[in-house]
Amino acid sequence: MLHSEQPEGLETLIDFIRWGASRFERAGLHYGHGTDNALDEARFLAFSALKLPWNLPERYWHSRLTLAERAELARLFDQRIETRKPAAYLVGEAWFAGLRFKVNEHVLVPRSPIAELIERQFDGWVDPEAVTRVLDLCTGSGCIGIASLQALPHARVDLADISPEALEVARENVVLHGLEGRAEVIHSDLFSALEGRRYDLILSNPPYVDAIEMAHLPPEYRQEPELGLAAGEDGLDLVRKMLADAKNYLTDNGVLIVEVGVSWMNLVEAYPELPFYWFEFERGGEGVFALNRSELEAFDDILQARREGTNA
Repeated sequence: MLHSEQPEGLETLIDFIRWGASRFERAGLHYGHGTDNALDEARFLAFSALKLPWNLPERYWHSRLTLAERAELARLFDQRIETRKPAAYLVGEAWFAGLRFKVNEHVLVPRSPIAELIERQFDGWVDPEAVTRVLDLCTGSGCIGIASLQALPHARVDLADISPEALEVARENVVLHGLEGRAEVIHSDLFSALEGRRYDLILSNPPYVDAIEMAHLPPEYRQEPELGLAAGEDGLDLVRKMLADAKNYLTDNGVLIVEVGVSWMNLVEAYPELPFYWFEFERGGEGVFALNRSELEAFDDILQARREGTNA
C-alpha cells in the first residue's frame, strides 16, 4: 500500500478533496464510473466515506475532520490509486437516476444514459400511466429496472441476468428500495427463463464491447466483470439474439430500448434495413436505440437470418 503522508495544513473536508484530486491527477487515473474528473472523484469518495448528503451546504465543506476521518480518506485515496478500482467498488455504492445502489465487483458500476431517459419518461415511446410490465434484461445491479419504476407508477419489473452473483446484488437493491412487491429477480440467459411473459417495455444495457475495445480498456474498466462487457468480435453477440427474440416477449404495443454504446456503428452496418431510433442525451452518452414490436415483426426474416448466420 502507498500509505502516503498527509501534508501539513490538511484539516477540512475541502482540503482533503483538493488534495485527493491533485493526487489522482498525478497518478493518471481514468474516470467514467459516475464521474469524469479528478475533483468529482475525490468528492464522491469523501462524501460516501463520511456518509454526507450530496446536497450538503457549501459552508460545511470547511468543517474540520477528525483524525479518524482524515486517516480513512487518506486510506481510500491510496487504495484508489494503487488498485485502480472504480471508486464505487471501494465504498460499495453508486448513484443512478437519483437513487443509491449497492454495488460490488460482480456488477458493472451504474452509468447508463438510460437514466436520462427515465427522467424524461422515455420521450413518449410509452405511456407511463399505461405500462404495467417491464423487463430489465442483463440487469446486473438492477439499477435500470428499479429506477424505471420512478417513471412508471403502475408497473412491475422483472430483473433478469445470467450471473447468480449479480442477481444477489440486485436482490439487495430491491430490498434497499422496498420494492419486494414490485420487482422480481430472475436467473435467465437472456429470454430463456421468461417463456410466456409479455412486457410493455424491455430495457437492456447488455454486454456490447467489441474485441478491439476490450483489448484496450483502461485498468479501471478491467476491474469490472468481463461477463458484463465482452460481446464478441463486433460487440453484437447478445444484441443479435435480443433483436431476433424480443418480439415474442413484447405486448402488441411493446417497445424495446437497448444500449449498445460505441458498437452502434457496427449495429447500423449489420442491420441497415432496421429503422432504429437513436436517442440524444444532454449529459453525455450515445448508442441507445428504440424499436417497437411491429418494427421487429416486419423485419423478422432479416433478424433471424442475421442471428443464424452469426451462429453458423
